[in-house]
Amino acid sequence: MNAIQPSRPPSQPIQKRRVISRPKRHLRQRSYQVMGLESTAKIAVNLFIAVAAASALTQLLPYHWSQQEKLREIRTEVKLIEAHVNNLQAEFSRNFDPQQAKSIMQQQGYRFDPRQRRVVLMNKDGIIEQTDLLP
Repeated sequence: MNAIQPSRPPSQPIQKRRVISRPKRHLRQRSYQVMGLESTAKIAVNLFIAVAAASALTQLLPYHWSQQEKLREIRTEVKLIEAHVNNLQAEFSRNFDPQQAKSIMQQQGYRFDPRQRRVVLMNKDGIIEQTDLLP
């Protein structure tokens, strides 16, 4: 056990590289400044967009209201015109109805059926009512 051990060359101690540490505080501080500037820029851009949107709304709302008023007027006119068109269609279909040809000729002209008698009624107030009667 006490044998002589082969001699080893003396091992060289491993040298640790010295790393020069940078001041980490400076880097962190700089990154915080960059983040602060970025956040400030984002807030400024968002405020600008909000102001632009508010300005656009203040200009567009009166225009929108006037357009809505015009639309209401047009819808009212369309209802009136639809009623007029319905009356004209009813009159058109009546004018071309062969069963009502005689009554239409009597209304539009002064010709009457020879069998028909005109009766004029007057009341006390002088109001005249005319009716056509067939015998």
